[in-house]
Amino acid sequence: MALLSSYYLPGIHTEDHSIEVPLDWRGTSPAALAGEACGEPSALAVQGAAERPDPAFVGKGIKLFYRVLCSPENVGRDLPLIVFLQGGPGGACPRPLSPQSDGWIEEALRHFRVVLPDQRGCGRSTRVDGARIAAVGAEAASQGADPACRQAAYLKRFLADSIIRDFEYLRLTEFGGRRWVTLGQSYGGFLTLANLSAFPAGVAASFTCGGIPHVPASAAEVYAHTFPRMAAKTRAYYERYPEDERRVSLVADRLAAGDVTLPDGSPLSVRRLQLVGAGLGMKPAPERLHALFDMAFADGDGSCEDALLAAGGDVSRVRLSGGFLDQVQSMTSSYASPLYWTLQEFIYADGTLGAPIGWAAAREAARRPEFSEGARPLMLFAEAMFPWMFEEDPSLAPFAPAMDALMADTAFGRLYDRERLARNEVPLEAAVYFDDAYVDSGLQLDTLSRVGASHAWVTNEFEHDGLHGSVVFKRLFEEARDRGDLAGVR
Repeated sequence: MALLSSYYLPGIHTEDHSIEVPLDWRGTSPAALAGEACGEPSALAVQGAAERPDPAFVGKGIKLFYRVLCSPENVGRDLPLIVFLQGGPGGACPRPLSPQSDGWIEEALRHFRVVLPDQRGCGRSTRVDGARIAAVGAEAASQGADPACRQAAYLKRFLADSIIRDFEYLRLTEFGGRRWVTLGQSYGGFLTLANLSAFPAGVAASFTCGGIPHVPASAAEVYAHTFPRMAAKTRAYYERYPEDERRVSLVADRLAAGDVTLPDGSPLSVRRLQLVGAGLGMKPAPERLHALFDMAFADGDGSCEDALLAAGGDVSRVRLSGGFLDQVQSMTSSYASPLYWTLQEFIYADGTLGAPIGWAAAREAARRPEFSEGARPLMLFAEAMFPWMFEEDPSLAPFAPAMDALMADTAFGRLYDRERLARNEVPLEAAVYFDDAYVDSGLQLDTLSRVGASHAWVTNEFEHDGLHGSVVFKRLFEEARDRGDLAGVR
């Protein structure tokens, strides 16, 4: 185990580790690379190992970073393992400040050693950003290959079929092949079903929170369900804070007049403003938006009336505050997690597609005039990616050529084995948030109805971020324990 450092946070003993994994898992398997005999392999594991790797990626490795946490009193004790499958895509694992800083961790530390891997491409695992994707394109050009196609092929190596192989290899090599419990948040639930399809023998039990994908997967179907919820969440925000409807409209009218830039020099358009609604599926989102727009105007007392009065009634002269622009930039740029929007729609790509994904969210938005830039009240996007983001956001611009290639592609790795999931024997406890703005509850329940050994707790008490409080994981754990589903966890 490649130990980088060992230290204590308040209430947490922490070890940092790193291992190397193949950039391209095709042509091998975690068991083969680890030199392990793992009994009867699943059909998806065999298929993945039989696929031909990309010659451009053969022999290339990347780093996989992970942390292992335990409570100070349990250092040296042989506790069972729980591995966290982070949401995203392209999101790093939590960086806890204490057991209480992320609610589920406090409960998990009572029972487990907690494994926090940064998924490939993010956090401290070999990071994919604009500079790296540009370097991939430059290398392709120097070899006489098409840069955009090479970049697209490279990005496809950072999806769920590769991520679950990294984690299976981690389990085999660094934890002695010991079965572990998995906890998937959001996209981590997608990884959970992919893992149960390919490597079920390594899992003692699984928990998911707001993250059961619809199987069969379809990006277009997801957005057809979630755009109406985005509109409902926006309207609920305006109903909660009626003055904000006027404030958002005035800001949008000012942006429509042009010549507003963010601190990094990129343009602030109305459509980019709509992206500040990305957090609308989280519990405190209306309050965060209220705080944002409360400080929008630079003149007078910050009210719409004073802002217009100072501008002589001319909307094009209304001044937006520097603090507001700084916050909008932070909320709508992707320097911290460039793979989040880059891979967003491809998490729904399962095997060979009947048609390209082709900007599914943009197509759905175009069918809904209430989401147009000129509509008032202005609707906000709760989670949707658009082609113009790769023009207006400097952190995403280097990915634009690859996005054009990916959106026309139909060949992706297989994720879900429906027959295997129907026969699943690994206990699966799923929290399904009834009002989830990102992962439709009806689609989640439809999938769970066809997954063996699965149990759903449906609630409207929590939003998509419910796991990060103190209640959700504790309840799931206790239900699984009391049902006997954790009897085999060692």
